[in-house]
Amino acid sequence: MWGATATGKTTFLAALRTALLEQNTGWRLRGADQPSTEALVTLTNKLAIEGTFPGNTRGINDYRWSLVGSVPRAIKEWRWNGLHRRDLPIEIPLNLVDAAGEVADGSKAYGREVTERFVDNLVNSTGIVFFFDPIREFEKGDAFQHTLGVLTQLDSKMASKGKLPHHVAVCVTKFDEQRVFDAAWDMRMIDYDDAPPNFPRVPEVDAREFFHRLSAISKTHTAYRVLPLLEQTFDSSRIRFFVTSAIGFYVNPHIGTFNPRDCQQHITAAEPGEEPRIRGAVRPINVVEPIVWLGKQIARSRAAEP
Repeated sequence: MWGATATGKTTFLAALRTALLEQNTGWRLRGADQPSTEALVTLTNKLAIEGTFPGNTRGINDYRWSLVGSVPRAIKEWRWNGLHRRDLPIEIPLNLVDAAGEVADGSKAYGREVTERFVDNLVNSTGIVFFFDPIREFEKGDAFQHTLGVLTQLDSKMASKGKLPHHVAVCVTKFDEQRVFDAAWDMRMIDYDDAPPNFPRVPEVDAREFFHRLSAISKTHTAYRVLPLLEQTFDSSRIRFFVTSAIGFYVNPHIGTFNPRDCQQHITAAEPGEEPRIRGAVRPINVVEPIVWLGKQIARSRAAEP
């Protein structure tokens, strides 16, 4: 889990179990040890029940979770009355590392034990979820700073003759924010779910281009370098782009469908000391998809190893 401060990493993790319940795809999330199980319950409750955001990550948090499900009719069996198929149970380990954004700050990347630990985790990882926050980039413009230092160190520690072998899910976060939704609308990159509440989505075929265009709004005019930096470091066939929202859009319960003129879900703090809150029911968008895609790619790669 890699991104600058407040790009939505911990909120994304908090939304993961809720997203699985919303989609009812047959996958479930479970903790592999007691601390990870407690974190799963705490994060989920904070977001989905209390309607508030998890606090900013301090240092590095390790979560040992797993996705448990099955592949329908994947196993062939011959019986006396012919060929039968049964489901293949599958478990995808998710040893997730959630690091504070400051850990990846390229201006402070060297000589810090916590940063070196984070880079070492990336060295030993096979999948990376990279977070790009268009709102933060417009206001602060530090995505390139948080990418360059970490990638330079990671590249130097990998014994690779070509591009690095990781699978990378690039998540453009906070699609629920009005400015991000309006940008997608203006670019004509919006599709809608067929089922109520008919949420908008940026189709996967447009997600890379959406990321590319949003990079142009950087306050420091440096974010346009992030995409070529990622694609020069990792094999482009192992990079997938997703436009995500951990909390989804607000839906008026009396109407039950998405209204583009009344969809702001995130309510900022009105007074100093108050916490931002979530206006309505949490309905994550494209939170499950990056994790499942990474899990399947990693499982496929391992199955192909001699």
